[in-house]
Amino acid sequence: MTKIRLLMTLFASALVLAGCALSPRQAVPAPIVFVHGNGDSASIWQTTIWRFESNGWAADRLHAIDLPYPLARDDDAVAQPGRTGTGDHMAFLRSEVEAVVARTGASQVILIGNSRGGNAIRNYIQNGGGEARVSHAILAGVPNHGIWSIKGVREGNEFSGLSPFIQRLNAPKPPDGNEVVPPVRWLTIRSDTNDKYAQPDGRWIERPGTPTNIGYDGPALRGATNIVLPRVDHRETGFSPAAFDVMFRFLTGRPPRAGALGVSDTVVLDGKISGLGLRSEDPASGDFANNLAVAGARIEVFETDAATGERRGPAVHRRTVAADGRWGPFDARPGTTYEFVIAADGYPVNHVYRSAFSRSSAVIHFRLLRAPATDKDAGAVVAMTRPRGYFDAERDRMSLGGMTPPPGVPPTGAGIATSRLRLDAVEPRTVTGEFNGERIAARSWSPARDHVVVIEMTY
Repeated sequence: MTKIRLLMTLFASALVLAGCALSPRQAVPAPIVFVHGNGDSASIWQTTIWRFESNGWAADRLHAIDLPYPLARDDDAVAQPGRTGTGDHMAFLRSEVEAVVARTGASQVILIGNSRGGNAIRNYIQNGGGEARVSHAILAGVPNHGIWSIKGVREGNEFSGLSPFIQRLNAPKPPDGNEVVPPVRWLTIRSDTNDKYAQPDGRWIERPGTPTNIGYDGPALRGATNIVLPRVDHRETGFSPAAFDVMFRFLTGRPPRAGALGVSDTVVLDGKISGLGLRSEDPASGDFANNLAVAGARIEVFETDAATGERRGPAVHRRTVAADGRWGPFDARPGTTYEFVIAADGYPVNHVYRSAFSRSSAVIHFRLLRAPATDKDAGAVVAMTRPRGYFDAERDRMSLGGMTPPPGVPPTGAGIATSRLRLDAVEPRTVTGEFNGERIAARSWSPARDHVVVIEMTY
């Protein structure tokens, strides 16, 4: 029995005692609203949504929000262009919940959040009327006591344990003095020691050797069911199979079906094309992430040879997106790999290579990227990214272009989610990325010719 399975057995009774959102006889599960983390989008919930669909939840009862400006302010009390405060975040979540309630007719919803998303969930339930609308709240890798708690260091930031925001959320609540609001049933999921944002040392906040005054147990909350998963990283607390197992048991009182993802004969894909905003009118000021649609962006989709990444013919889907940014629907072929090519004014051409899709999804979002200035002198650059987790050289089997570990991945710790391989040759070639059994082949394009190439891992 693996360590993770042993922990699942030990925690089973606690999960059942926490109360169920779906009894074995209940035909229609409560709607779930998924809340992404800092800088992320709804797309990060793709595989989690698939797992819930494969275990009894209808697609129209699974809703992932897209916060327009997903980055937190430097100081929560000070307005900042392109960023949101905790009040903005809560108001947006409340409006999304009300829309889901109106559409489904449900009296209550389940909220599941990763990282910063959990801050919004807690704020909504405690201060926005959510205690009446929410039956269960699941917080995965949420820095519930802050990422740092250092006097004089950005104390107004919502990730500081000394911030007024965090202090108010964690104030003891009646009747038991817990940190969570009744009657909502609460679950936290955390890593044992491998969450970059729950570390006693400031390595991942650019303060190596400085105590953060936050422990590995920072995400746990008094009054919640608190589960520990060995070796998972910050994002895997919400998006890994082990995390889904915990969530499903907490909500239903029973384990999910083996395999969990499921396979469909019909695969229809859709999503939104968003972009980057400039921090000021000066292009040199840098970019910030947002989830605003890029109207007028053009997308082409090509079938590829899974072994080489080469195109197998002309585009099988083309579209110029409208104001909503939606690029589909696209009827994909099960078992087929694709290259997604997106172009828009002000951006290089983005080439995104993905694994074959096993199920339909409406959250296949693409955020247009710009090449760093340091890449302009390279013959070609291929990035490998893992949106739902980080790279851990001590734990994972991975390579990029034959390099093991991939470039930039540190020898210890899980804190890097993107690796960039620089190539001297300008001529197109096949570059393969591999991560724990998932293998994606891409073709290189020269950044000097205004192209960005990304291998996006799904799992």
